[in-house]
Amino acid sequence: MTSNALRSLRSALIVALAFGASMFAQSSAPDIAFDANADLLKLPDNIHLGEVAGVATNSKGHIFVYTRTGPAHAALGSNRTFYKAGSRLFQFDQTGKFVKEIGVGVYGLNFAQAVHIDPQDNIWVVDQGSSNVIKFDPDGKIQLVLSRKPEAISVRPAAGRGGPSEGREGREGREGRGGAAPEGGGAGRGDAATTSAPGAQAGAPAGGGGRPGPPGPPGTGIPGDSFTRTADVAWDRAGNIYVADGVATAGNARVAKFDKDGHFIKSWGFRGSEPGQFNALHGIALDAQGNVYVADTGNKRIQVFDGDGNAKSQIANIGTPYAICITPGQHQYLYSSNSNDPETLDNGEIYKLELDGRIVGKFGRAGKLPKEFGTVNAIDCRSENELLVGELLNWRVQKLTLRSR
Repeated sequence: MTSNALRSLRSALIVALAFGASMFAQSSAPDIAFDANADLLKLPDNIHLGEVAGVATNSKGHIFVYTRTGPAHAALGSNRTFYKAGSRLFQFDQTGKFVKEIGVGVYGLNFAQAVHIDPQDNIWVVDQGSSNVIKFDPDGKIQLVLSRKPEAISVRPAAGRGGPSEGREGREGREGRGGAAPEGGGAGRGDAATTSAPGAQAGAPAGGGGRPGPPGPPGTGIPGDSFTRTADVAWDRAGNIYVADGVATAGNARVAKFDKDGHFIKSWGFRGSEPGQFNALHGIALDAQGNVYVADTGNKRIQVFDGDGNAKSQIANIGTPYAICITPGQHQYLYSSNSNDPETLDNGEIYKLELDGRIVGKFGRAGKLPKEFGTVNAIDCRSENELLVGELLNWRVQKLTLRSR
């Protein structure tokens, strides 16, 4: 047997063993008993939730929901579409009573992706359609905007003019059939970042002003806050901002880091399957030590980095991670949803893990009833055993209470 053949056989064995271990870990994970309240939120009669893309709580226990209520209003001009509205941000008190809507008419609220509350109770919205990350203060006033929504966003040709050519990848940005997300995302400097645009290598110097540097691999992106179909946002203790940039299987595939005032520091990653590479990011979270956990959905793993983007480890035995969340407190836990594909009711469970990836247990499954999940896109875990989950397919937020074993 040649040396090349031996190497190929060794690689195949490693993959097979890793896959087998992953399947065993999933099937052998103990079930965690839990209760669920699927009727927590009380909306006025004239307001309804659509696909719940984001849910978060502040220090008072108030609940914030970022929901796709679309379709977005659009003005058509030749082959381009000018998007406006399509998503709404609601605030409820700790009992689920409706308080108010935030950001009515805001330019960047197009196709909801996530909402988070920082330690100062500022409200951060991540929008996949506009590719913006928008920071509101606790009163709902805009404080910071990252990335720029393009004046026009490329769309597929309408049916009858060639017809759409949409496969699984084309559905990636509209989980739950909630209306197509803009194809090109929102790099904000034309549509350049939707192609293999010039990009920042990891550690690219700050202060580049977003200008193209040496060409990088596909998915590297442009230095700065030129996002495409932004996925999520998180912070470290110093207030540095980390953005998971690139929900889709085309466009950017990186993590971008900024200081607390929004100045670009560096980015890392590009499209691929090796350590430090990404394929469709869906979530990002930091632990108390400043380690960065990224839901690398396209590669069916969570990657772990230090705050400078150096790869440390990966967790690959929990299905296809969509939403991730890390609890506060001295003993932190990681929650990750193996969210079902919008076209199926397969899987759907949520895993509870130690930060090193050891599985504590799992709970739930895909479905329509209470205690079942329809594509979980958001998990809020301010408490270890009390979670809020936002579902795309079931248009709801469920409050889950895990029972002590």
